[in-house]
Amino acid sequence: MKFNWNYPTTVWVGKNRTHDLSIACENLKIDKPLFVTDKDLINLPFILNIISKLEKKFNKLSIFSNFSGNPIGENVDEGVIEFNKNKCDGVIAVGGGSALDVGKAIAFMCAQTRPIWDFEDIGEYWKRANEDKIAPIIAIPTTAGTGSETGRASAIINKKTGIKKIIFHPKFLPSIVILDPTLTLDLSPRLTAATGMDALAHNLEAFCAPGFHPMADGIAKEGIKLIKTSLVTAFKDGKNIEARQNLLAASCMGSTAFQKGLGAIHSLSHPINAQFNIHHGLSNAIFMPYVLTFNKNLIEDRIISICDELNLEKKFESFVNWILDLRKKLNIPHKLSDVLEIKKINIDKLSQMALDDPSTATNPKKMTIDDMKILYEHSISGKLFL
Repeated sequence: MKFNWNYPTTVWVGKNRTHDLSIACENLKIDKPLFVTDKDLINLPFILNIISKLEKKFNKLSIFSNFSGNPIGENVDEGVIEFNKNKCDGVIAVGGGSALDVGKAIAFMCAQTRPIWDFEDIGEYWKRANEDKIAPIIAIPTTAGTGSETGRASAIINKKTGIKKIIFHPKFLPSIVILDPTLTLDLSPRLTAATGMDALAHNLEAFCAPGFHPMADGIAKEGIKLIKTSLVTAFKDGKNIEARQNLLAASCMGSTAFQKGLGAIHSLSHPINAQFNIHHGLSNAIFMPYVLTFNKNLIEDRIISICDELNLEKKFESFVNWILDLRKKLNIPHKLSDVLEIKKINIDKLSQMALDDPSTATNPKKMTIDDMKILYEHSISGKLFL
């Protein structure tokens, strides 16, 4: 079956919806697209198949793929040069969060004269932008984690400082999103687990973030339910099309919901991603129970309120135990020290970076640098706040 949604943007959902890609280009009046994907995907058969069909549709198709996970500002700069050199008028971004973030940033930066860091998600920095020539974006995720396809920002590392920055503008939001579960069927169990836990982190932190936003809360709650019913299934049986589609939806929902806010799971993750190139979903999964239990006093009632819908006993500990059990089933390590050598971890430096991260502001509990240090220390030792 095919479905068309219009929140938060136009979303085309269903098996083989990538066959409608040329229609999406027509709708957005894109005649000279820049196809953006990462170097790990560019030679895969399903990507080559999409490119082949586009080449039959367009007189010239420009392609940019000179980047990989955890992209840096220079990757975006190079893509902008390619976009402008070929006089492109739109971006088709296909891939995981990195490809989508780079594609969105290229479409935005092709119209700017300021450096990308001038549009960090701080106050009203986004109003500095020249909006006249920001290119339209079609986003097609091949993983179910970041939800970048329904986000108004890109996460880009500043190579000079080693800090991952969130670059924001409302027009980062793609005009058309295509959710085709067939593109995720060959995703490895390891990446299925990591990206699924990333989507869970987005929905969970959005649900727990302070403030009044019932729309975000409702979306996040349903996203958590979809992950509970489908993530282990997809991990064990990657060809289960229903589970794959549910996870794509949950990923979109997490990104839509976290306009309400995120929290310390992401604050702790971003420095680890930038400094050690650890997969963002994996680090989120590792930090999740430590932050949950740290925030317990302020989120306990909220967590208990969704236990019924998740078929869990109405206790905070039941939810935490579900998270711990889920990680075991997905072969997610319990400790940061399981994926990094302790001697490489500078807790003081990482803690300051985490405290300065934009996600910190909406953590349920007000954070100090000592809190960040304790959280890193517990994630290394494996000690929870219970």
